[in-house]
Amino acid sequence: MTIFPAIDLKDGKAVRLSKGLMQSATVYSHEPWELVKIFEEMGATWVHLVDLNGAFSGKPEHLEEIRKIRKNCNVKLELGGGIRSEATIQTYLDIGIDRVILGSIAVKDPQFVKKMAAKYPVVVGIDAVDGYVAVEGWGEVSNLKATDLAREFANAGVEAIICTDVGRDGMLSGVNVAFTKAIADASGVATIASGGVKDEHDIEALIAEGNIEGVIVGKAYYEGTIDIRKYF
Repeated sequence: MTIFPAIDLKDGKAVRLSKGLMQSATVYSHEPWELVKIFEEMGATWVHLVDLNGAFSGKPEHLEEIRKIRKNCNVKLELGGGIRSEATIQTYLDIGIDRVILGSIAVKDPQFVKKMAAKYPVVVGIDAVDGYVAVEGWGEVSNLKATDLAREFANAGVEAIICTDVGRDGMLSGVNVAFTKAIADASGVATIASGGVKDEHDIEALIAEGNIEGVIVGKAYYEGTIDIRKYF
């Protein structure tokens, strides 16, 4: 089970949100690169980054901060938030991001995502509200079932699928194991759980399923409800 410590970027700062609501942002005192360095020194192999401003604008909004992270840290980085063109993918890979996360565009243009997955290290982000896919920074909910979207990428060459239960994100309410398992079963792709992780019981419940690749941990770490070091 790979633990992915999470850092959300908003207005140049590291923040955490509740249910994806921008107005709920809690700003953390460390600079983003300093937080990544802390995770690296703990033993993390990956750090999960989200450009929150980019998720709404549809273009990179934190290139300077990301360059600083890459310059100062050696851990592997995955990044999502507003990546909707091949040029943006190339920009991020050129500055040292190890793999990119495609979310909203996976709903609107799955063929584009498949084409990109054949050329670049791509992860699909599936964010859901009550089982239906949310897009545009979680500002809209589609009529597409998350499991149907996962099935779309079953043999598409994507490196992984990150599935987020939006209603639990940042709430410390417990991870949605059943939802994560359903995505893993539908896609057959390495699946990473996200949203609501509270403590070690969540990690153990995901491990017990056997076919879940990893889990993203954000607020639980920052609020001190889980010690992620034991999993590195």
